[in-house]
Amino acid sequence: MKFNDMAFFHECTMQICGSLKIDESIKNCLFFLKKYIPINGIRFCIYEPELCGIRIIAQASDISIKTKRFFIPLSKEAIRYLEANQSKVIKIDHAFESPVAHEVRMALNLGDVSSIGLNLQVQDVGLGYVVIYSRNPMNLSSEHSRLLTLLHDPLAIAMSNTLQYREVVRLKNLLKDDNQYLNRELHHISGDEIIGEHFGLRNVMEQVRQVTPLNSQVLLLGETGVGKEVIANAIHYSSPRRKGPLIKVNCGAIPDSLLDSELFGHEKGAFTGALERKRGRFERAHTGTIFLDEIGEMPPAAQVRLLRVLETREIERVGGEGPIDVDVRVIAATNRDLPSLIQSKEFREDLWFRLNVFPITIPPLRQRKADIPALVNYFIERKVREMKLKHRPVPAPGEMERLQHYEWPGNVRELENTVERELIRQQTRNPNEPLRFHDFDNLSTGVPDPDPGPAMPLPAEEDLLNLDEMTRMHISRVMEKTNGKIQGNDGAAAILGLHPSTLRHRMRKLGISFGRMV
Repeated sequence: MKFNDMAFFHECTMQICGSLKIDESIKNCLFFLKKYIPINGIRFCIYEPELCGIRIIAQASDISIKTKRFFIPLSKEAIRYLEANQSKVIKIDHAFESPVAHEVRMALNLGDVSSIGLNLQVQDVGLGYVVIYSRNPMNLSSEHSRLLTLLHDPLAIAMSNTLQYREVVRLKNLLKDDNQYLNRELHHISGDEIIGEHFGLRNVMEQVRQVTPLNSQVLLLGETGVGKEVIANAIHYSSPRRKGPLIKVNCGAIPDSLLDSELFGHEKGAFTGALERKRGRFERAHTGTIFLDEIGEMPPAAQVRLLRVLETREIERVGGEGPIDVDVRVIAATNRDLPSLIQSKEFREDLWFRLNVFPITIPPLRQRKADIPALVNYFIERKVREMKLKHRPVPAPGEMERLQHYEWPGNVRELENTVERELIRQQTRNPNEPLRFHDFDNLSTGVPDPDPGPAMPLPAEEDLLNLDEMTRMHISRVMEKTNGKIQGNDGAAAILGLHPSTLRHRMRKLGISFGRMV
């Protein structure tokens, strides 16, 4: 290398490495090279064979470029030319001499240009290309090619660092995006427990166990508030996909204009306000499960796109240029009568057939009232923790029976709200006073409690029992009802609102024998 070449190499390398920002480095490099080579611009670019095009990583120019396109699709002819010409340096006097140069200058709205392309490699691994160009044809010589070749190593290192930095940023944003989204979903999952799986939900849980090991679509049917989301959690977290994400979408809560972007994502600049690429819910659910709640509220246009995803297992981002494969299990849920919606043309029949692979109907609370005591105790335990209460109150005697006589049009959700409301009211009372649920039914129906009828006559004074005798009779009655079972959601302790150890201690004190009855 000649002395002047050495000085040229050293000074240009300092310009290339003078900034951590590639756009600033390439701009400094351009103004330095203009002293030695009559060029108007320089760009770093890579070839993406999977997308059949060239992506511009960074560029600088002293002329106005009317477009800011960073991805340029190539024709089959241009791709063949690019793959056939892998020389280290290529000099082109007129853009039309190369289909690649011609299509790039057309995409960037440049006139006829002359250019020199340098193939950047490190240890025989291709990284991409650096291209310098002049707006005047035949303005670049072999000497200019030689000077550019001298800069191969620092340019290759700059390209490698830029690509690795972009990948780190992409993975960081991906991780941040997933963490933010999954953290929002985490509190819905924590604490979700199947209450009544051995009683009112026994048939439902049997169906869950049947479908869990498979990848089949599941359709959850039932009134609002019956716990469809809890069943969806049970299916996912018991399935082989449990290590993947569970992404939840309320189809009725997303405006029609945003539904495509939310479900399938969008590319940067796809529409006004799309400042960066965004992955949709289906991409987030890759290798996991997506739960489409209120599927009956999905607009017709979105139903068509969902049908295509179910058929091809491919999505396409808004503004995207190609399909993206997704490996997702779909669980849908609705409280609406889908066959009626099909007859009224509000829901597609072919989508119904696709979703209705394995329907599971979750019964309303009024059809499984035996689960109410266990649910009440579960909600008391959970709400005491959430509200950070110092005392755990118990329902007053007879309150469970009152709750079981109500029809619960709001199902489990209404019962949960009722428990929380009474716990809030309890804060202004004596902490040892039990929960009574005086007005739980009035809040939903506006109808006062039914007339209980004439009061039962008080027993004669000689028939009055002391408190221990009354307690012994009540506990014995509950033990008979539970066949001697103390622990568990259906045990005597849950019905009485006591800890199992407390109940056993009280039974010993009252002389009541216990043990599982045959």
